[in-house]
Amino acid sequence: MAQELLGFFLSLLGLVGTLTSTVLPHWYQTAYFNTNFVTASYYMKGLWMECVSHTVGIYQCEFHRSMLSLPRNLMAARILMVLSCTTSILAAIFSSAGMKCTHCAHQSHAKGFMAVIGGSGFVLAGILCLITTSWTTIDVISNAYGFFSTAGIKYEIGYAMYISFSSAIFSICGGAILCVSSWDVGNYRHQKVSTVQQIRDSNKLQHMPDHLANTGFEN
Repeated sequence: MAQELLGFFLSLLGLVGTLTSTVLPHWYQTAYFNTNFVTASYYMKGLWMECVSHTVGIYQCEFHRSMLSLPRNLMAARILMVLSCTTSILAAIFSSAGMKCTHCAHQSHAKGFMAVIGGSGFVLAGILCLITTSWTTIDVISNAYGFFSTAGIKYEIGYAMYISFSSAIFSICGGAILCVSSWDVGNYRHQKVSTVQQIRDSNKLQHMPDHLANTGFEN
């Protein structure tokens, strides 16, 4: 049970981090290379909005209103992160129902299997989140330090991507722990139920009359 709880809580941390990083606009943040000027504005870009923070304390954000005007990499990142969040939520539902410490589907053969499905869902969600984060990181680095990069305002990795990367690790590790522990629990329950059923069948045969218990014929 301790391994199940550890895996579940790690996966929940991954779920919360994935949701947080998906909503935050700090995927890209301004960086300056080969320049000496100082600006009074700080720009940020996320999956859903672009924000600018001024030194006077004004913070303004604008949502991406048109799907057609979005770059392909941003649109793909948005789709993958939404899939990751959805998969994590479904995995949390299956895991909570299949864990040993819950009373949902108690003494059912499918209880351990539900927890394994939930753990696998967390692993899949973590992989989707990790792919998105790695892809975006490579894109930011290539644009900032690439051969064809130009001087001026560029974007570097924002702290939302660090949250996303950590969330992916938590989801993958937690889901793997949950799968291993729940698989052992599921096999143990199946063996236990089978043993109990055999004992009950043998007791029924012992209490039955001889002419009913004997199914063979004597020559």
